[in-house]
Amino acid sequence: MFLSVRRSLDIPLRRASPAGRERILSQYAPVSLVLLAAAWAALVIIGFTPIYWAIGDLSWLDALQVSGSSLTTLGFVSAEPSPARLVEVLEALIGLGLVGLMISFLPTIYAAFSRREILVAQMASRAGEPPSVATFIIRQQAIRGLDDLHDTWAEIERWFAEVEETHTSYPSLAYFRSGEHRSWLTTGGALLDSSAMVLAAVDQEAQPAAALALRAGFLCLRELGEQFMIPYDPDPAPDDPISVTRAEFDECIDRIVAAGVATRTDRDQIWRDWAGWRVNYDAVLLGLCALVEPPEAPWSSDRVEPVKRRVFRTAWNLLRSRR
Repeated sequence: MFLSVRRSLDIPLRRASPAGRERILSQYAPVSLVLLAAAWAALVIIGFTPIYWAIGDLSWLDALQVSGSSLTTLGFVSAEPSPARLVEVLEALIGLGLVGLMISFLPTIYAAFSRREILVAQMASRAGEPPSVATFIIRQQAIRGLDDLHDTWAEIERWFAEVEETHTSYPSLAYFRSGEHRSWLTTGGALLDSSAMVLAAVDQEAQPAAALALRAGFLCLRELGEQFMIPYDPDPAPDDPISVTRAEFDECIDRIVAAGVATRTDRDQIWRDWAGWRVNYDAVLLGLCALVEPPEAPWSSDRVEPVKRRVFRTAWNLLRSRR
């Protein structure tokens, strides 16, 4: 359902302005979720129609009416003989089950979405809109110092663990957008890049909590990549190419140094260490950005063309090959 609705939006998105495109995409996930429930009900009605036609003395139209009456438990039409009555009871139970499922499913989705957005909103003040590595490190240094971030790394680790659990259990959550200039995905990418930058560039004692948060983050993105069948190398080499250029990296380091953050002197080694972390999540981060199409942010969604169907075609081809 989500893929079908997304394909129907291709032409409007290509013609829309950036603000109009964001409005369309913000409505995409809620509308798709509602249509999914409607599709379930329609499929149950259509599926039971030939059963009533086969076991009862009914026309196709009458069988369709009996099926709709039974699923909704309205009871305005009934079938004969007795075996058909038993099928009506079964379909009514399925209808009640669908209602109960939606009543419990929608609040669960909203609760997971709300918990996810807390850190996204916090990152707007910590790392700017859109979030960037240099802004995050400079503001953390100015506010509390980079050697006192143990609580922050623990919070980030928990956030990634919860995103992994909720978004693999409820994949539709990935499409729910955070706001016009915010995204859970670009926030996660900025957190990963910032953690790697602190580990690789900042001249201070080792912070195992930062490495743990970083590992939790790229494992989270990999699980989501497997969920959406996005190809990536599970065991990349530290010197494999990444989407961030050395010039972009040096510009970020220059901003950090200009703000008074103490960094290590060997710029080449810093680049190798940081790129060795980035290679673990570079491909899957860009793949998810192509899928979710978040607002543009540095080092993540800015390297993915908007309204690109490459990931959808890849997922569809993989699904066909598995079948």
